[in-house]
Amino acid sequence: MTTTLDRGAPAPEKSDSGRRGSHALRWWVLAVLGVAQLMVVLDATVVNIALPAAQLDLGFSDGDRQWVVTGYALAFGSLLLLGGRLSDLFGRRNTFIIGLVGFAVASALGGAATSFEMLVAARVGQGVFGALLAPAALSLLTVTFTEPSERAKAFGIFGAVAGAGGAIGLLLGGMLTEWASWRWVMFVNLGFAAVALVGAVLLLARHVVTERPKLDIPGTVVVTAALFGIVYGFSHAESTSWTNPVTLGFLIGGAALLAAFVAIETRVAHPLLPLRIVLDRTRGGSFLTVFVMGIGMFAIFLFLTYYMQLSMGYSPIKTGLAFLPMVAGMVASSTTVPSLLMPKVGPKMVVAGGFLVAALGMAWLTQIGLDSSYVGNILPALILMGLGLGGAMSTAFQGATAGVHHEDAGVASAMINTSQQVGGSIGTALLSTIAASAATDYLSTHQPGPLAMAQAQIESYTTSFWWATAIFVAGAVITGLLMPNTVPAPSEGEPVIVH
Repeated sequence: MTTTLDRGAPAPEKSDSGRRGSHALRWWVLAVLGVAQLMVVLDATVVNIALPAAQLDLGFSDGDRQWVVTGYALAFGSLLLLGGRLSDLFGRRNTFIIGLVGFAVASALGGAATSFEMLVAARVGQGVFGALLAPAALSLLTVTFTEPSERAKAFGIFGAVAGAGGAIGLLLGGMLTEWASWRWVMFVNLGFAAVALVGAVLLLARHVVTERPKLDIPGTVVVTAALFGIVYGFSHAESTSWTNPVTLGFLIGGAALLAAFVAIETRVAHPLLPLRIVLDRTRGGSFLTVFVMGIGMFAIFLFLTYYMQLSMGYSPIKTGLAFLPMVAGMVASSTTVPSLLMPKVGPKMVVAGGFLVAALGMAWLTQIGLDSSYVGNILPALILMGLGLGGAMSTAFQGATAGVHHEDAGVASAMINTSQQVGGSIGTALLSTIAASAATDYLSTHQPGPLAMAQAQIESYTTSFWWATAIFVAGAVITGLLMPNTVPAPSEGEPVIVH
């Protein structure tokens, strides 16, 4: 027999076994949501290592190669807020399942791609359905875990998955490309999606619509165009320059549309993004935390990957394995810091402290050279960054959805993913430009030759690491000033199915 427990309804009689079943069920729901989140997050990096093999197989140019990555980022980043609101309007379970099925179909098409155009179309499809899936998963987590101690543990685990997914993607991409084929970096999503789909159908409560859904059409169109312009502008800056007319046009246009979106949201009856969600200091500080991390973490995954493969001669698999201590640090801090430290020192101290620990790890990386060792120069830095970023990110995930109304959980969750995606786009363009300038400046003052070229690359990496260090320190200062030091209140609960 299946019943439904709702916080607003009288509690039916329950046996001890029923209570234990309900408790166990919530953790099974977390496992399902974690699998889906891992699939979406690792897809942002798993393709990167496979790109050279895909390019050789399908015969597209170096100039076209970026669209395999950019196509996903554009669709995902620009549609996240819409996806979050759709999950609020039409049900988180329905949106989650549609996102899973669509993501799996797009992945299958990408794995079977016979042309560059087909591969890019599949990546765009992944971005579209990922924009439905990611906010639905986090909002389901938000309304499932409302008891403080369980909530801290659940968000810690989910934050660890979100933070470590990029590093896991590098390892998985290297393994699949080296041992099987580049196509398996797409096909592997079918396994993730199948597991999550079975769990979603069996475990998630069905949404009951009590009133006719209303969608803010003007706000949706404007913010989608604004986010598209911003993400594309930064992507274009990476491959051209900051003064390129197309870059400037998209960035300025995106910023103007974003301002127009804010004005629209203050006037419409049913806003896509109620401003109360972002104006709350706890939630606003949490969104900012994820945004700053998106900028700074780019330096870790991109430039450190380049350094280990090009300067240290690591294979793709060995590079991926080298990131595992950072993943372990993230898991350890994400699953312990929110429940142990946050109640004692408050979220402000946890987030600011996490940023400073991560900044120390990033500063450690600035000491790398042509003859550096993994154990002495990279391993300590990765552990520090994992510990710092894991604790701060899981706390931010909890704070970003704190106290939201049941009907706003989806769009609040979407803001987290949007902050991370836009931050990553800015980090990609900004740090790539800074790194290229550092290499050029070094070569302009040194005698040309193989040694100078190698040292110029080191200069580009260390310069980007110094900038990322400063970004993390700035994040600590800003969140320390902005975020209140009160433990985030849980959101309203959602019915849970009990068998």
